[in-house]
Amino acid sequence: MARRSSGVVDAGASGYPPGGFPPADPWDTPDEKGRRGKRRGGSRDGGGDRGGWGGSGGRWFIYVGRAILWAFLIVVLVNGVRAPFERFTSERSNTPATGDAAKPRFPEAAASAYALSFAQVYLNYDQATASNRQQQLAQFVAGGIDPQLGWDGTGKSVLQSAYVASVRANDDQHGIVTLLVRANERLFQLAVPVYAKDGAMAITGRPATLPPPPTASVPQAAQDRDSALEAELRQPLTDFFKAYAASDAGSLQRYSDPPATGLGNTVTFGQIKDVAAPRGDVASRTVTATVVWQIPAGQGKPAGGTLEQTYQLAMVKKGGYWFVRDIQGSTLPAGS
Repeated sequence: MARRSSGVVDAGASGYPPGGFPPADPWDTPDEKGRRGKRRGGSRDGGGDRGGWGGSGGRWFIYVGRAILWAFLIVVLVNGVRAPFERFTSERSNTPATGDAAKPRFPEAAASAYALSFAQVYLNYDQATASNRQQQLAQFVAGGIDPQLGWDGTGKSVLQSAYVASVRANDDQHGIVTLLVRANERLFQLAVPVYAKDGAMAITGRPATLPPPPTASVPQAAQDRDSALEAELRQPLTDFFKAYAASDAGSLQRYSDPPATGLGNTVTFGQIKDVAAPRGDVASRTVTATVVWQIPAGQGKPAGGTLEQTYQLAMVKKGGYWFVRDIQGSTLPAGS
């Protein structure tokens, strides 16, 4: 019987065509590669194992590429959404405000100064110089208004003081400036109508005299007073206020900490009329003291008499001695 040549491989017997195993598919899953290796019958050259490692490596590079691509797409998407939003918010911030802050306002400070200057002319008049008053008022009043603003040209008025009490704006151009005035030894309020536009101002009509603010009824403060401390503080406070009146730096160092400045002989110490000390801490206390000052005589004038004033003093105790730490005015009602 004729024998086949050993160099010829029978395709039908092995199941594969001449030339050996087909190359591994890089897209195969590990299970497919395992089955392929089994079909190869456990090749002696380890072809099945090499096919599995080759497919796994290729798949890893694909995963990395996909991750990079998705990251790129996410960055593009976020920037595409953010850019229009930032432009929108920037345009809104650059748009002028349309609320109350952007509305024109009545110029209260300028109108107050204008009304004060006007009052100096309006409330200072003398029938001997009536024409001068009319000329001065012409700088304030608008055209077509009575140049004397209702004054009949007789009598005399003297203004002692005038201060702004309030401003009421009707709109951005019209307002009422109310002044607290003392004229001809009387206290009252004066309502002055002021018109303002583009920096220009005018008095638009006759002012109105109003009553002064009513006098408030101040309640008496109830205090649990420390009479022993009040007696103890009377002498050190007497020495302190003597030094305080004269600005005696050496003495002020002994009675105040830090040293007070003093009044520089604008007054002379008379006496301590009253000391009020509430109960409290043994090393610090806030007390009030009523002092009688002697007003010094002026050049060629007699002495100015006496004047009582009340002070609030923060006191601290060091080494058994009381020192004034701070001196201020007092809000307590004045006694008889």
